[in-house]
Amino acid sequence: MGKRQVKNESALKEIRLPEEGELFGRVLKMMGGENVMIKCDDNVTRRGRIRGKLKRRVWIRDNDIVIIAPWDFKEDERGDIVWRFTIPQVEWLKDNKHIAKDF
Repeated sequence: MGKRQVKNESALKEIRLPEEGELFGRVLKMMGGENVMIKCDDNVTRRGRIRGKLKRRVWIRDNDIVIIAPWDFKEDERGDIVWRFTIPQVEWLKDNKHIAKDF
C-alpha cells in the first residue's frame, strides 16, 4: 500500500455553487455521529446529516460553510450536507457576493 497524497487546500480550484433546492449554511454545532446543527441562509436552523460520500473524505468542523440540500419531507428541520468549502473558497464567495460578509 502506498501513502495517501496530502493536497493543499489552497490548491483546490473547484468551487461548487448551490443548485435549485440547495442552500448555503454555517455549521453551528457538531452533534455526534453524522449529525450537525446548521444555520441556513434562509434563517432556518436545520439538523444536517453528513452524506456517506463525504463522511470519511471531508472533515467538517464548527463554523464551516457548507451546501445543504433540505429533505423533501421535514424540509424545515432536516437536510443533507452536499459540499464543504475551504477557507480560500469562502473568501472568494464573499468577494463575489454569493454570501454575505457577516455570514
